[in-house]
Amino acid sequence: MNRRSLLRIIVPGYPAFNVYSWIARITTALGPVSIATVANKLEDWDAEVIDENNYGRFGPRDAQGRPDYEALQRTSPADVVGFYGGLTSTIPRLYEIAAFFKQRGVVTIAGGQHFLADNVREGLEHGLDYLVLGEGELTIGELLRAIRSRSDPGTVAGIAFLREGQIVRTPPRESVTDFDRVPRPDFSLVRHARIKLYPVGWVRGCGMNCEFCTVKGKVRCPAPEYALDQITMLVERHDARHFFLVDDLFGQHRKETLRFCGMLSDYQRTVRVRLNLTVQIRLDKAADTELLLAMRGAGINTVCIGFESPIPEELEAMNKRVRPDEMLAMTRLYRKAGFLVHGMFIFGYPMPEGVSWSMPVEERIRRFRQFIGAAKIDTVQILLAGPLPGTELTARLARQNRIFPRDQIGWEYYDGNFPLFVPDPPLTPEQMQAASRKIMGRFYRFRYMFAVGLHILVFPSILFSLHNLRAGWRRWYRTWRNNLLRFSGWIILRRWTSEFEKGAFTRKLNEAKRRLEQAGEGKGGTVQGESSSSS
Repeated sequence: MNRRSLLRIIVPGYPAFNVYSWIARITTALGPVSIATVANKLEDWDAEVIDENNYGRFGPRDAQGRPDYEALQRTSPADVVGFYGGLTSTIPRLYEIAAFFKQRGVVTIAGGQHFLADNVREGLEHGLDYLVLGEGELTIGELLRAIRSRSDPGTVAGIAFLREGQIVRTPPRESVTDFDRVPRPDFSLVRHARIKLYPVGWVRGCGMNCEFCTVKGKVRCPAPEYALDQITMLVERHDARHFFLVDDLFGQHRKETLRFCGMLSDYQRTVRVRLNLTVQIRLDKAADTELLLAMRGAGINTVCIGFESPIPEELEAMNKRVRPDEMLAMTRLYRKAGFLVHGMFIFGYPMPEGVSWSMPVEERIRRFRQFIGAAKIDTVQILLAGPLPGTELTARLARQNRIFPRDQIGWEYYDGNFPLFVPDPPLTPEQMQAASRKIMGRFYRFRYMFAVGLHILVFPSILFSLHNLRAGWRRWYRTWRNNLLRFSGWIILRRWTSEFEKGAFTRKLNEAKRRLEQAGEGKGGTVQGESSSSS
C-alpha cells in the first residue's frame, strides 16, 4: 500500500429501544475512542469511530435509519473495520455489520468483554478475521502493522484468529501498567456524534470478585494526572462540562484520589469553570468524611452505587459483605454530604448450589420498594440477574442446566431486561421480569410531571433564604431534578413496554422453557429451579 490506511471502529447499535437508549444519545463508549486514538498516531494510518447509538443527522443513513456504510465506504473507504464487543446485546448487530464488510474484502477485528471462552470461535465464524483478547491499546498497533505489511499475525500477542479452520491463540499480552505509553483519548475521532457526557478512565481492574461481574483483575491506578489530563483536554478542546468516570472503584486508592480531587478543584478555580462529574463508588467510602468533602469540592455531584439487593440472603450469595441496615446508614451519609445517589440493583439473584432458600415474589418486591424509599435514593436501576459471558454465575447456571437455549433466547436479549435462566422457585421467569418493571413503575410515574411544574412555580421561594442561598438552591434543584427524571423514566418505561409487547420474546420464552423441561426429563429429573407455575 502506498496510500494511508483507514481504521473505522464501529459501536453497534442496541437491538431495540431500552432503558439505556436515552443516555447513549449523549455519550459514547471509551474503549473504541482509546483504540482509535492509538491507531491514528501510527505511521500510515488514520482512524475514526462511528457510534450507532449516537449518530447525528449529518451522517448518511440507510432505509432503516442506521448508518449507511455503503455511502461511508464510497466517500472514505476503510481498509480495516474494528468492532466494540463490550455489550453482549449488540453482538447480533455486530455480526451483521461484520458480514457486510467481509463480503467487500475489508479486514475485520473485534474486541471486548463478550469474546471469552466459546464466544471466541463463534466470533471468528461470524465474519471476524481477528479478535483482540484483553486490553487492546498495545495490541492494535502491532496488529495493524502486520495487516498492512501482510506479515504473520501469529507474532502479535493477545489475539485470536483462524488458520485452516483451527483457532490460533497467541500468547496473552500483559495488562497495561505504564500508562504513559497510552495516549489520552481523542474524541474528535468520533464522527457524526453529539457528545455531552464524556467518559473518562482512570483506575483499571477490580478486586471485589463478584460472581455476576465481568470486570476482574488486579487493580491498576496510574497517577492522578492521567485522569486530570483527560478532563482538562476535553474542557479546552470540546468545551466539555459533564463527565462520567467509568472506573468501578473510584476512591479505592485514597491518597491518590484525594490528590486528584484537589488538583481538579484547583483547576476549576483557576480557569473559572464549574464541572459536573459522576463516579461509581463503594458504599463503605461514605464513612470517609475527608474524601467526601474533597469529592464535592472537585465537582463530583452524583455517585452510582451497586446496592444489588436489600435482601440479606441474596447479598450473601453475591459475596457482598454488607447488611441492608448498613447500606441504609451509609446511603444517608452520602446524601448528607450533598451527593445525588443513583442506586443499581439486581432482581431475582439465584442462590448458590446447596443453599435452600425462597421468598414469594410479592415479598421481594416489597423489600425492594421499602429499601429504596427508606434510603431516599434519587434514581434507581433494576436489572435482572443474567449469565453474562465469562462469569462464575454463568458457569454455575450452566452446570445446573438452567440457562435458556441461545438459539431461542439470543444475545440480543442479554441487556438485563429479560429473564435468561430458570429462577429459584417459587419465582418464575415471567414474574422476575414483571417484578423489575413493577418496582421501577412505582418509582418512575406520570404524576411527577405535575410536580415538575409546581416546583418551578415555587422557585422564587428560595430567594427568601438569602441567609443561605446555596443551601436553598440545592434543596430546590434536587427535588426539581428528581421529579423531572422520574417523569422521564415513566416515558422510557412506557415506550419499552410498548416495544416489548410488539416483540416475540414471550413466545420464545415459552419454547425455551419447554426445551429445558424436556432436557431435564430426558436426564431422569427436572430442571433445577423450575416450578409448575412457570410453564
